[in-house]
Amino acid sequence: MRNPLFIAEHRGWPLTKERHIELIRWSCECVRHVLPLLGDNIDPRIVFALETGEKWASGIAIVGDARKAAMWVIIAARESQNPTEIAIFRAAWHAVATAHMADHAPGWAEYALKAIIYEWKSFDEERKWQDEKLPEDIREMVITSRSLKGKAWMTSFKKAQKEWENFIKKKSQINN
Repeated sequence: MRNPLFIAEHRGWPLTKERHIELIRWSCECVRHVLPLLGDNIDPRIVFALETGEKWASGIAIVGDARKAAMWVIIAARESQNPTEIAIFRAAWHAVATAHMADHAPGWAEYALKAIIYEWKSFDEERKWQDEKLPEDIREMVITSRSLKGKAWMTSFKKAQKEWENFIKKKSQINN
């Protein structure tokens, strides 16, 4: 079920255009924060998706452009074998898909946190950084959404931890 806080004002719900723009800008900024986990190997489709989201926020791109960019990063995620890269592709997908449906915004954060877990970085530090970047206007809606989905995401994080351990195990078997 959709969280009504993320449904647009023109549909009779509380999300203003200004807040929608803040959501996508915050989403794109925060996905960019985890890009260094990929080193110099950043797939241009991720950058294109984030740029498209930022262009939508500036009024240069339309929702259709964002949807196309979102599809490119989903295709890229399916092609990848690297769990960190897959998580970042999916984070970028949620960030740019926020132009179409604002309730995608919290999803990018969770995939970014998965990427952090895969790289054995601090979950708590990344979440704190994300929260510090949250504009005041959207803070309550994002935090509320996060608490509504909390158990499902924690299960997902535990699964991510196991996937990463299996990935490392397979990698070490191949190298031996």
